Amino acid sequence: MTDQQTEQAYAKSRQVGEQAREKEWTRPSFGRQLFLGDFRLDLLHPAPTPSPEAARRGEEFVRALRRFLEEHVDPQLIERTARVPDEVVEGLARLGAFGITIGEEYGGLGLPYLSYVRALTLVGSYCPALATLLSAHQSIGVPQPLKLFGTEEQKRAFLPRCAAGEISAFLLTEPDVGSDPARLSTTAVRDGDEYVLDGVKLWTTNGVIADLLVVMARTGRKISAFVVEADTPGITVRRRNAFMGLRGIENGVTEFRGVRVPAANLIGREGEGLKIALTTLSTGRLSLPASCAGNAKWALKIAREWGNAREQWGRGIGRHEAVATKIAFIAASAYALEAVCELTARLADDRRNDIRIEAALAKLYATELGYRVLDELVQIRGGRGYETAESLAARGERGVPAEQMLRDARINRIFEGSSEIMRLLIAREAVDAHLAAAGELVDPDASPQERVHALGRASRFYARWLPTLVAGSGNLPTSYAGFGPLATHLRFVERAARKLARSTFYGMSRWQGRLEHRQAFLGRIVDVGAELFAMTAVCVKADEDAGDLGQRPYELADSFCRQARRRVDALFDRLWDNTDSQDARLAGYVLDGRYTFLEEGVLDPSLEGPWIGSPDEGENVRRRIRSRLV
Repeated sequence: MTDQQTEQAYAKSRQVGEQAREKEWTRPSFGRQLFLGDFRLDLLHPAPTPSPEAARRGEEFVRALRRFLEEHVDPQLIERTARVPDEVVEGLARLGAFGITIGEEYGGLGLPYLSYVRALTLVGSYCPALATLLSAHQSIGVPQPLKLFGTEEQKRAFLPRCAAGEISAFLLTEPDVGSDPARLSTTAVRDGDEYVLDGVKLWTTNGVIADLLVVMARTGRKISAFVVEADTPGITVRRRNAFMGLRGIENGVTEFRGVRVPAANLIGREGEGLKIALTTLSTGRLSLPASCAGNAKWALKIAREWGNAREQWGRGIGRHEAVATKIAFIAASAYALEAVCELTARLADDRRNDIRIEAALAKLYATELGYRVLDELVQIRGGRGYETAESLAARGERGVPAEQMLRDARINRIFEGSSEIMRLLIAREAVDAHLAAAGELVDPDASPQERVHALGRASRFYARWLPTLVAGSGNLPTSYAGFGPLATHLRFVERAARKLARSTFYGMSRWQGRLEHRQAFLGRIVDVGAELFAMTAVCVKADEDAGDLGQRPYELADSFCRQARRRVDALFDRLWDNTDSQDARLAGYVLDGRYTFLEEGVLDPSLEGPWIGSPDEGENVRRRIRSRLV
């Protein structure tokens, strides 16, 4: 492909993404204002809370779910057999676990997102594969798109089935299409009162056992979304995929050949599919932070118990500084992950704020920090951390599944948008105000007249905005005094937010239209914002928790903020002092084959086959659970 063709393909993909992106900001957004240097603590504090009745019902459900997990779910059996038993799925259905946030009028529990994430925190700490089954069904499967975009007829037709335990799956990814939907090849052609679907979908979580599917397909030049019955003629699950972790998930390759779908099953309008997918994920992404919070809280329990039980050189290993610092990191991070997860869920319940940035930040931050927490737990456990739970138990020790939890958690940094893609998506939202004011000035395709108008807009915007970045409440030693010992950290967040906005402006001034290609710079901008959001969330949580728990929440929050501030300082330093250009050049040389001599002296154990392919034969491996749910 020539450079011109590459640029044209990139421009096409960017255009598709821009068309699907929600462009209006009709509600306030803490995240948007944070990246503009405006620290709107009032949007988060005091944190919105569910009604007493909703809270009571949510607590009752989580207690019932806990009892069910303890009495009927064997995580090691699921790990060993790579399958969630049908009776577990049936039991969860009877509890209402497949309809936690589906309205009661459609047969669901109608619980707030706060109860949903607390349920997934619990399940994720015990059996991540089971948490994936529930979250893929409710967060990105049929329920969420229909709740947001479905007609009343569609809701009444499908939501009661989802709430009762008929499993749903979301089908977007294809063998040659990941985060670049412009290349989507599955088609949906209108034929009278039906659409005819053809194509192949990859990594269909729940797809092997699903009863209902949300399928993204191309209708002409745009992408549309459909609800599809999984037993429709022409649908074949070609295989069930296997992974390094989450061995119990039913993830497959699904093929569509002449599949007829009623036109009434189109979600929204033609061409709105990608918008529906992106909007669904705004709240759908809350499931992953919940699982990560559960992982971290479990890791803290194990680290505490092992740190006391294991003695070396006359004392418990947790008392040695080398291990103590790791335990402190786990404890502080666990508190922060719970804070980020629950605050974002509360905002989703409140519905007064636009949380597209906050939800994305929560997903990015929780999956990255949560994985580090589990990695440190494995390190603390030493050789036992690398040994499987069954092996430990077989030789007479407690079967702690640390290595399994680490393997299971690795996918979280890839699921529902990889960390790299998440940073780019958040960065696009973070610079939205700048592009609205001055986009044509850096657009090579803009006409002279458009540039003149843009210059006027930009002059007015920056004349008002730039002076606000000079000083703020973070410079006043008495600001945020109501937060006691945490006030100093909130002052840091306010100052850092203004510095972050200035840095973004400097980057735009320096690279202009090329800024979108400075992905490492933009990634660090987003990572700073994520740390500041987490610091704010943990301070808000500690202030609330202190009423019942006294000084202890402040201690955890203070330690987390001190750790986060050092990460923020390092990220700011690396904005301008880095090896990004040299690294990109070196990578280009690698891809051009300049260093193939370095690959000599090794053997490649990979199995033969094309880099990108798809199974084209074999029996249908789909299996049904629904028939037993009577």
